[in-house]
Amino acid sequence: MMTLTHLICKNSKPKESPYKMFDGGGLYLLVNPNGNKHWRLKYRYYGKEKLLSIGPYPLISLIEAREARDKAKKLLLDGTDPGLEKRRSKQKGARNAENTFEAVAREWHERRKHTWKGRYRQEILRRLEQDVFPEIGFYPITEIDAPLLLDVMRKIEARGALEVAKKQLQKCGEIFRYAIACGKAVRDPAADIKGALTPIITKHYAAIESDELPALIQAIERNDARLYHSTRNALKLIMLTFVRTSELINARWVEFDFEQAEWIVPAERMKMGREHCVPLARQVMEILENQKEISGQSPLVFPSSVSAKKSMSNNTILGALKRLGYHKRMTGHGFRALAMSTIKEKLGYRHEVVDRQLAHVPRSKIDQAYDRAQFLEERKVMMQDWADYIDVQGKKDLKDFNLTK
Repeated sequence: MMTLTHLICKNSKPKESPYKMFDGGGLYLLVNPNGNKHWRLKYRYYGKEKLLSIGPYPLISLIEAREARDKAKKLLLDGTDPGLEKRRSKQKGARNAENTFEAVAREWHERRKHTWKGRYRQEILRRLEQDVFPEIGFYPITEIDAPLLLDVMRKIEARGALEVAKKQLQKCGEIFRYAIACGKAVRDPAADIKGALTPIITKHYAAIESDELPALIQAIERNDARLYHSTRNALKLIMLTFVRTSELINARWVEFDFEQAEWIVPAERMKMGREHCVPLARQVMEILENQKEISGQSPLVFPSSVSAKKSMSNNTILGALKRLGYHKRMTGHGFRALAMSTIKEKLGYRHEVVDRQLAHVPRSKIDQAYDRAQFLEERKVMMQDWADYIDVQGKKDLKDFNLTK
């Protein structure tokens, strides 16, 4: 039998019925009455005759058709059906087209979103849309390797956002592990590049020492910086309650029980997602009564001076401290560190009691149960002692202190 040539294939003419032009090894060119030509391969698999479609001519050349035939023959030698292998390859391609990184990431986000608080849930997706999807979102998740993922993280680092890069890598790792569990990926490349990111040098929030407390209290009272009354009240409350800045500025009046002298911060506003009780000292109650007159009918304790429907900005606290002369020396979060060290050192309270008032989650379930059973009453006494201590510090003569810091 004579083998085919490019010229023979090119010059073959259609007839009334389809006909075959054989090349050898089961390969032939099928010529249809409409002039279309297709490569086919006849083969036997465990005694059964089968047919493999290779592709159209001239898109698939004679040389390429022969290469496809030889590849199929090698699969047969290994005991693999080339027709079945082709179907598997098509199915894999279809899955890859569906399972892009972005598609899998959005599926992961949809499955997990009920476990996250509203703002955090939105932030996760927003960050992926901003930093990751434009770079690798269109890739099949199975084709993303460590170097490609590292390139994405390097671009985030290049703008100085080292912490963002670290968090994005963590989220990408979660997405890859989800894909593995669902059979959409086989490897997590995020695990391979953890050590390749630029190390982050931890910086603690600026906070004054306890011996600097009298000067800060008196600076707030003198108000040489001409702060708004509401801003001064916020500074006093964050000092007395040492809650997180976001917990203070977003406080709502419905959270306060004035009869029980308690502020119950709802779980959705807490960093750790657990409801938190803040016992209110007498001095705190007085400040709140004063703030109630300022906020008027607003449901917010600290409405913004720009828009009554919005809360005071976090920058209001930082800006006030800056105007008082504490730029880079004190932050809203710094009041938490100040309270922790001073209450333990000056008032003699145990670490566990102060730690619970800071709303740190106990390490074990036993500690969590003990927290509710024991520490609340002790915390009530501690918070009043702390407020009384601040009163005393605010009346001290500053000449007794070395304030050249």
